[in-house]
Amino acid sequence: MPRNLDLTALRSFVAVADMGGVTKAAGLLNLTQSAVSMQLKRLEESLGVALLDRTSRTIGVTPQGEQLLGYGRRMIAMNDEVFSQMTDQAYEGVLVLGVPHDIIYPGVPRILQIFTAEYPRMRVQLLSSWTARLKELFADGQCDIILTTEDHVDPNGETLVTKPMVWYGAPGGSAWQRRPLPLASEPHCQFRKSMMKALDRAGLPWEMAVDSESTRTVEAVVAADLAVFAQIEGTNAPQLEEVNHNGALPAVGEKLINMYVSDVAQSTVKDHLAQLVRRSYGAPKLALTG
Repeated sequence: MPRNLDLTALRSFVAVADMGGVTKAAGLLNLTQSAVSMQLKRLEESLGVALLDRTSRTIGVTPQGEQLLGYGRRMIAMNDEVFSQMTDQAYEGVLVLGVPHDIIYPGVPRILQIFTAEYPRMRVQLLSSWTARLKELFADGQCDIILTTEDHVDPNGETLVTKPMVWYGAPGGSAWQRRPLPLASEPHCQFRKSMMKALDRAGLPWEMAVDSESTRTVEAVVAADLAVFAQIEGTNAPQLEEVNHNGALPAVGEKLINMYVSDVAQSTVKDHLAQLVRRSYGAPKLALTG
């Protein structure tokens, strides 16, 4: 007599394997830890094999579990696709996109506009923070896709583009000519150390004129011609412009714009959002269609 796999238990197993533990998987599935543990036990008993290695402090997947994982992901994806199509609930839900404050412009507004037009029943929750915080949230399963500004890329990431950093100030401003050079920055900004190191190497005196947790405050001070800052080329807010300093300020170097896409709960919609991000940041000279 044919035996059927419990898809609910299978979904819990895949979540635990992908998230690296029961606690995070329970949060993702909106279940209690005990419920997830019971489903895992039931699945192992029905198959007669151990799927998870619990001998160390962190949960690992056994060889049998690795084999089931590939099947499980495909079965869950097929189940969700069939259910969505047959119940007319295709492409509903929320995707969380994390983006550092300083690279929201000009790409993200256009990405959200196009995505919403193509998937009107989906909602993209934009989460803006600094790179280190976004990577923490991504690791905890709280973001579906994040962008980062880094000097390197982790093994599970993808570099979309490498771009130079340039100095920005008020349109027609003169703050860049003052000495010590007045800087504006957020404490957790990835570009802060790059600015300082570049100025120190050039022997140019500087002072932190504005040190604020608020991106809006930093941008307002720079727009008022009270300070300058360095940012990735082409990602400035509309009220700021690149400083034409003719070599008076040092080069700040380059940064990678990386993307990390969660491999939990694979979906066509998430893949499409990731593709829009690639087209916007990876090939900024190409117009986004839609």
